[in-house]
Amino acid sequence: MTQSGTFTLIGRNGQSYQSLMPGTLGGHRRNKLYGRLDCRAALHAIACGGYIKHRVFFLDEATAIAAGYRPCAVCLPEKYAAWKASQPVQVTEKTGERTRS
Repeated sequence: MTQSGTFTLIGRNGQSYQSLMPGTLGGHRRNKLYGRLDCRAALHAIACGGYIKHRVFFLDEATAIAAGYRPCAVCLPEKYAAWKASQPVQVTEKTGERTRS
């Protein structure tokens, strides 16, 4: 929260803006993921001195998705599994190995 009583959130376009309402979800700008504010993986990373520099907040899940972020595998495992299953499968030419991007 800033001194003016507003919160800096990320909008659908991926740009930050000031809001009178706090975010309901947190995320990581570099990894392009979002999750719950009480996510144990995020809290652990913050406690170890990482993550904070790239921390972002979203008003809701629809906004996070529209901004191009994916669900956290730790605190949103069902949503992450659905997201992962929706990703295109890539086949490596040399080995024929199938991987998701």
